[in-house]
Amino acid sequence: MTTIITNPRERTRFLKFMVVGVIGFIVDFGTFNLCILAFHAPRVLAGTISFIAAICSNFTWNRYWTYPDSRSKPILHQLVLFTIINAIGLGIRVPILHYLGPVFINLFARLRLPFFTPDFLGNNGSLVVAVIIVLFWNYFVNRYITYNDVK
Repeated sequence: MTTIITNPRERTRFLKFMVVGVIGFIVDFGTFNLCILAFHAPRVLAGTISFIAAICSNFTWNRYWTYPDSRSKPILHQLVLFTIINAIGLGIRVPILHYLGPVFINLFARLRLPFFTPDFLGNNGSLVVAVIIVLFWNYFVNRYITYNDVK
């Protein structure tokens, strides 16, 4: 973490990683809500599908924009590392969606907020928490394993 604060190159990489994360977040939330609203997929299945869509987007953007100097590794090798690390992130994410979703749904049902259903708010609220937690896992582990050839 200190490196991000003190090293301008690393700070730029982290900011690019965050931009890629925002793009991934849009892909993730869009796919998640499409799966739930259009296909009536269960929350955990929708979260898994949307996570995979975001991985594909994030890998491409990170390899070619955030870490263009990391292409000394073969793409397949990097993709496998990235996928394994993100699969572990999925393992962190799924229990958060499963256990926190109903808690948020009950909370929003009690609040009776206009415009959105408690299910919509609860599902997306649990997804926000999961995305934030997994973001830090993904950044640090990918930086030091997948993109460890970057100086």
